[in-house]
Amino acid sequence: MPSLKEIKTRIASVSNTRKITSAMKMVASSKLHHAQTAIQNMLPYETLLEHVMKSFLVTIPEVQNEFEAIRDVKRVALVVFTSNSSLCGGFNNNILKMFQQAVDDYKAQGIDDILVYPIGRKIEDYCVKRGIKIAGSFLELAEKPKASDCADISKELQSKFLAHEIDKVELIYHHFKSAGSQILTRKMFLPIDLSTEKIGLENDRDLSSNVATAKAQEYLRKRKEAKEAKEKAESKALNDNFIVEPSLDAVLETLIPKELNLQVFTALLDSNASEHAARMVAMQTATDNANELLRMLSLQYNKSRQQAITNELLDIVGGTVNN
Repeated sequence: MPSLKEIKTRIASVSNTRKITSAMKMVASSKLHHAQTAIQNMLPYETLLEHVMKSFLVTIPEVQNEFEAIRDVKRVALVVFTSNSSLCGGFNNNILKMFQQAVDDYKAQGIDDILVYPIGRKIEDYCVKRGIKIAGSFLELAEKPKASDCADISKELQSKFLAHEIDKVELIYHHFKSAGSQILTRKMFLPIDLSTEKIGLENDRDLSSNVATAKAQEYLRKRKEAKEAKEKAESKALNDNFIVEPSLDAVLETLIPKELNLQVFTALLDSNASEHAARMVAMQTATDNANELLRMLSLQYNKSRQQAITNELLDIVGGTVNN
């Protein structure tokens, strides 16, 4: 049985650790709020741009675009989003598992020419250790999302796709749904997916709360569903009868690259928000565990202290009787 001094030292150590995890939780919560604001500012533009582009490509069959071309896949590029640091639960491990599964799937099809764009230190280190070819280092982008840097990556992928250096591009990231739920996503980037039923499907994010408990999330989900049902009943159909100037080809020449650039930026913002949410939940769990451990140690300390006092009293009483 540990001594009173050992228990007291352990209590002090756990208490200091609890202060650190609590502070990290608050920092992650603040960063999550900023990440949610960035997504909220970008979302209406991204949704409408995707709708307009796919409306043109689907409803006007005579429009032929090279980004729609489906080819025999021989060369693949994967854009994978992780974090630069740890202490965020299974956030990075889940991405790495999906990435390895994607690599194994392609190799099973006989496709060995795989190029990786690693956004974050974890995926970059993973690829370097296993000898997987990477297109560069993007460590700063994982910390500070920038639309211009995402556009550069997107333009490079587009040029390689048009030059037939790459036949298919996929994005692997966490889709941010809420502070307590981040969905692992593997999404085709090129060629363009023309399925209009997916327009706005990923816009199910809860950007109004940092609450991560299951009970609170269930309440917010029901409230959001009721609000969406009311808005759907009152909403009107979007007018797709667009007037295009100067020509459809000229508009699409600008519109498609913008939408593709925005897809990469959206994935990065989703990944960034998911990282902070995962870290916030992990630190909250660690703080709760520390509180429980402190409770048990305090109980053990009091029992040991009471036992020591009882033994001393017995020694004193026994000595008195003998005398």
